[in-house]
Amino acid sequence: MGLLDGKVAIITGGAKGMGEFHTRKLVDEGAKVVIGDLDAENGEKVARDIGEDKAIFVELDVTNPNSWDTVVQKTKDTFGTIDILVNNAGLAGAITGLLDIEEGLYKKIIDINQNGIFYGMRAVLPTMVEKNNGSIINISSLAGLRHDITVNPAYTASKFAIRGLTKQAAYEFADKNIRVNAVLPGAILTPMAEATLTKEQIDDVSQNLLPMKRFADPKEVSEVVVFLASDKASYVSGGDYVVDGARATINK
Repeated sequence: MGLLDGKVAIITGGAKGMGEFHTRKLVDEGAKVVIGDLDAENGEKVARDIGEDKAIFVELDVTNPNSWDTVVQKTKDTFGTIDILVNNAGLAGAITGLLDIEEGLYKKIIDINQNGIFYGMRAVLPTMVEKNNGSIINISSLAGLRHDITVNPAYTASKFAIRGLTKQAAYEFADKNIRVNAVLPGAILTPMAEATLTKEQIDDVSQNLLPMKRFADPKEVSEVVVFLASDKASYVSGGDYVVDGARATINK
């Protein structure tokens, strides 16, 4: 028996990186999953690997409400309902200061990270309201809790906004038995991190910035996502769940 047996989830950005770990973990716990992503090649590959009876890929541009409508309809046509939304898709962008970031990049990051989550919640909530049940997990970041020298101001602003949207929705839909929570990952050793950082850089960050002296395995974030999606978290809503190995306790 899995924690998510019989449940149906939409996961944005689920074709690769941390989103793929969330996809596979939710399936392992019994959920049927719709992978929403712009990366059709990887999305279809992951869905085939999992099996079409458990996962399908649907192309999704999180910044386009019409694209969201398509994903919601395809999910209901294939699996009958929507129980879980994991808003994982995001864009970091280059590390720059406030005076240096290009306006176009700033707007793009806000559109994907912040507006994309708003569109996603608005797309799935009518189904959840109708069934009087649901769980939404919005992936924020440690940068949504404090400054972070490893990101740009648009990323930080968007990740703070995600927490605000989460709390607003949690309050508004609490009497509909719909739970909305935010997960705030810190330093996670995703495939992208491993591809962009040298072993020496990873070791340096681990020793000098991380109290646990290591990056998290993406699966450690997925465990929190699964808990929040499950009935084990039936009275958990409006929270910020930091997965950072205590990094938020230090001012670095």
